[in-house]
Amino acid sequence: MNENEMRDIVRRTVLAHQMQKNEMTLSLAERIADAVMAEAKRMGVKAVVCISDGAGNPKLVKCMDDAYIASYDVAVNKAFTVVALKMSTMELKPLAQPGASLYGIQFTNGGRIVIFGGGDPLYGEGGRIIGGLGVSGGSEEQDATLSAFGRTYFEKLN
Repeated sequence: MNENEMRDIVRRTVLAHQMQKNEMTLSLAERIADAVMAEAKRMGVKAVVCISDGAGNPKLVKCMDDAYIASYDVAVNKAFTVVALKMSTMELKPLAQPGASLYGIQFTNGGRIVIFGGGDPLYGEGGRIIGGLGVSGGSEEQDATLSAFGRTYFEKLN
């Protein structure tokens, strides 16, 4: 292998690493979901975890054994909500209460907007949303804790 071939390999490796934080790949989604599911297991929560791409479309959905059937749609819709509205579902919650500026928003977008905790946007380099994380299966507090855990895990990936 000559020096130019080695430089090309290094360049492609660095570029692939940089893209990983700027694009929601299946591999990246699996890493995040697996980390969240391990934490859910530690907490005693039977969760459904959804990772969406930057357009809010599911990239990956994983269901723990014996998770609530209803948690599937809730997790998918949380992952959609955080991308569609560019905020966590916990940030959205007070804005969607009676008398608040976004009251009734949960009835838009075909009912896909979720106004309780358990969803976090995932930001890539430059502050662009590259995906959403939705977790459902526990209490609102547990779901919000797990989605925040997943967001932090993602942010710490180098």
